[in-house]
Amino acid sequence: MSASLRVPTAPPPLDSPGAATSLLEAYRPGTDRFLATPRLTLLGSGTAARVPHDARPLALRVQEVLDAARRSGSPAPVVVGSIPFAPDGVAELAVPETLRRATALRADPLIALRGPAPENGDAWRIREVPAAEDYSGAVAAAVKRMRAGGFDKVVLARTLELTSGHDLDLPAMLNRLARRDPDGYLFAVPSGPGRTLVGASPELLVARRGDRLLANPLAGSAQRSDDLAEDVRRAAALLDSPKDLHEHAVVVDAIREQLAPFCTRLDVPERPTLVRTAAMWHLSTTLTGDLRDPSSTALDLASALHPTPAVCGTPTDVARQVIADSEPFDRGAYTGMVGWQDADGDGDWVVTIRCAEAEGRTLRLFAGAGVVAESSPAAETAETAAKFRTFLSAVGATL
Repeated sequence: MSASLRVPTAPPPLDSPGAATSLLEAYRPGTDRFLATPRLTLLGSGTAARVPHDARPLALRVQEVLDAARRSGSPAPVVVGSIPFAPDGVAELAVPETLRRATALRADPLIALRGPAPENGDAWRIREVPAAEDYSGAVAAAVKRMRAGGFDKVVLARTLELTSGHDLDLPAMLNRLARRDPDGYLFAVPSGPGRTLVGASPELLVARRGDRLLANPLAGSAQRSDDLAEDVRRAAALLDSPKDLHEHAVVVDAIREQLAPFCTRLDVPERPTLVRTAAMWHLSTTLTGDLRDPSSTALDLASALHPTPAVCGTPTDVARQVIADSEPFDRGAYTGMVGWQDADGDGDWVVTIRCAEAEGRTLRLFAGAGVVAESSPAAETAETAAKFRTFLSAVGATL
């Protein structure tokens, strides 16, 4: 980073009504980076410094950029952006030139107001990659291998390619996502030249605050219902589903194993609870711990966890190969991480799901399902269709 480059000091958090929604309204695609968590809202503009891509550990590269920004005059620099699923992929992380903060979107009363209506209507051209029947076939093949003892779990994904006849209105899409799921993790960040990653993830990978950490894995899902009684029935059935409880336990056990060496104390509840989005119920476990080494950063912890069985499978190497053999597309940032980190090592890293990548007039939507030996191909295909609803509703399209 050039010594002459000045990184402006971030203003203190704003908690007045409308502060968070004003950052949402101010977002513009390109070099803006928007991120909202259940604790705070960030809008970064411009690029003061990029995290380089080389063979060194990513957490080290991020810390070096943050330390250099602090030496250049910024007392509170922050890196914001996305990290891909592939271990050798290029992370799109940068220190913004300016950073505005506010409290959580969900705490802003103006988020309850109706957002802009989708303009596209039925104008989207939709292509499934792979087709639903091909995806079901891949699930069936994976189940057959698992029952033969090949591996324990794999997460298989599919995509929808939506093409519009006019330019995409990403700020309006982001606005609708925020008002549909204000309790989640909302993001819109550059993901490569001419590309923007937009989404509303329900899943925190890991957060660090001083010497404390928090992780909140989700695994095991059920589609919501518009009928209240049926919605409650589905939630109760999910909490009692042997297949979903097993899938969830695989993820929680893996995260416990990876985080334990970092901790002097790690609390893991015995049974999961439920979290909900507008489209889905999810089994959820919240792990909390005390760090053994205060120099361990949020990204150190996230890198140790990524990819969890919730987005890849187990064993990881076998699941990665099954994914490569089964999915006819590059995941890119999908099932990677998106988040922020400051120079002290605090930050939030979120699992990049319920998202789309925009390029030109095309949106590529992603959705996946955890496949175990008890999985039904039809049920997993239906689960991905339900997960697509989060973004389809934001653009006014139907599958």
